[in-house]
Amino acid sequence: MPKQLCFILMPFGKKPDAAGVMVDFDAVYRDLIRPAIEASGLEPLRADEEMTGGIIHKPMYERLIFCDFAVADLTTANANVFYELGLRHAVRPWSTVLIYAAGGRLPFDVAPLRALPYQLSADGLPQAIETDKQALIDRLAEAQSKSVEDPTSLTDSPVFQLVENYPNTDPAKEEFLRESMRSNEVKQRLAVARAQGVEALREVEAQLGDIKRQESSVVIDLFNSYLGAAAWDDMISLAARMSKPLAATVMVQEQLALALNRAERGDEAERVLLDLLNKRGPSSETLGILGRVYKDRWDKAVKNGKKALATGELNKAIDAYVRGFEADWHDAYPGINAVTLMELKEPPDERRQAIVPVVAYAVERHIATGKPTYWDYATLLELSVLARDQAKATEALSNALASPGKNWWRDTTARNLQLIREARQRRGEPSDWIKEIEDELRP
Repeated sequence: MPKQLCFILMPFGKKPDAAGVMVDFDAVYRDLIRPAIEASGLEPLRADEEMTGGIIHKPMYERLIFCDFAVADLTTANANVFYELGLRHAVRPWSTVLIYAAGGRLPFDVAPLRALPYQLSADGLPQAIETDKQALIDRLAEAQSKSVEDPTSLTDSPVFQLVENYPNTDPAKEEFLRESMRSNEVKQRLAVARAQGVEALREVEAQLGDIKRQESSVVIDLFNSYLGAAAWDDMISLAARMSKPLAATVMVQEQLALALNRAERGDEAERVLLDLLNKRGPSSETLGILGRVYKDRWDKAVKNGKKALATGELNKAIDAYVRGFEADWHDAYPGINAVTLMELKEPPDERRQAIVPVVAYAVERHIATGKPTYWDYATLLELSVLARDQAKATEALSNALASPGKNWWRDTTARNLQLIREARQRRGEPSDWIKEIEDELRP
């Protein structure tokens, strides 16, 4: 009997991940994926590299559709792999195993799917080969055994899971159109409510009924509306009532942690973030929020006169922000927070001298894209204050004030500048001009 085929969807050669590490995908295939497939009694079938360079040819479609099993490596969110995965999910309800390099971040649309992480070394080679190979063997064995038991009842394709009567979709089409119209109406009501305040948002939510039955985009729109209104308790309550797959997404968990911390439930926020880091690996957003948790603890310890505890929490905050910036140098947020806190140490942390130019370049490049935000100009403002450049700080302040933003955003920036000013005043350095900027920022 010929072996059942297992098709591999993955990049070729060496490709950079989000953190700039060059992943050697040929080594991942050679040392991890192929041996696991062969040990599972399947025949590995990897696409020829030239087939992924442009138009997908007939053999590629045939392999995607007809191979009994498939392994898709989602690392780097490669466009070809995701196109192929979408096609596979559209035609095969079962037997597609997803993997990705730990530390990477899956895009929102596939984050809820059951994907298996594998470990990479700093030079982009498979690291825990035997452990990860066994995990993949186990996942393939699970797919094989379930396929034998009752293949008609199995789905790992979200298309088959979530679209009723797929692929015979005519009965579901009318319901889809009605639901789409309802969702658009709710989003329009939310847009009006955002301008009216949190009570108006609560009224819209009350009209929705069971949150679990609402379209995900509507729930996320409501969640982000509460975020913009700084309605922390409402965010926490909404996250608890979401469907489990939606609540488990990285974006929701990160913003839930932010809300928990703002609601003075920092221990819970820390647990959420550490769990995310354990499951998904480092990311600039997760570590940036974790840095804020430790920063708030440091601030509280300072106010309570607990100097040793304050030093420890400050070091933890700096470490989290630095790790966040190292995870994605394009994201200036953790970088600016790291260098600001380094300025507050006694004596100031010398590492900030090396980080400041990288943060400045990151934010300047983002502004150059033509879509600057309040936080871009706020970052330039803090950098200018750290550099003791009053003229540039004044210019950045003007741009920040002219950018759309919330009062609590500006208050956050003002608080950071206040900390810098107070640290410099303790060193006997004149800093009255910083106080004038703080006053401009605060409503």
